[in-house]
Amino acid sequence: MTVLAQPQPQPTGLPGIAHATWAGRDEGLQQLSVWRQSLAPGAATPPHGHGCDEVVFCLAGHGEAHIDGAVHAFGPDTTVVLPRRRMHQLVNTGTEPLELLAVFAATPVDTQWPDGQEIALPWRS
Repeated sequence: MTVLAQPQPQPTGLPGIAHATWAGRDEGLQQLSVWRQSLAPGAATPPHGHGCDEVVFCLAGHGEAHIDGAVHAFGPDTTVVLPRRRMHQLVNTGTEPLELLAVFAATPVDTQWPDGQEIALPWRS
């Protein structure tokens, strides 16, 4: 067992997105990753998918999950469930930061563009 101090999300080079990897392969995990992200008002993740299931918990703020052409609004105390390879984009629609905690069923987390090409993430995955 390991007890870790959780770092605050830091700017990533992607506009309006701050990220912190809270747990993954570097912490000895073999099948799980935990990320904390903050999206500034108006910011969005690029459209993408993952090679594993993902569950996103909204801690604060308001956003939209664009999934398979449908738009789903979400806010505090809601959960976005994204099965493996489901293409999605998360958008901050509010006036405050959108605070997210994401749990992935893999480590490292492979991430692809909609055309299937691998995305080189600017953080520890």
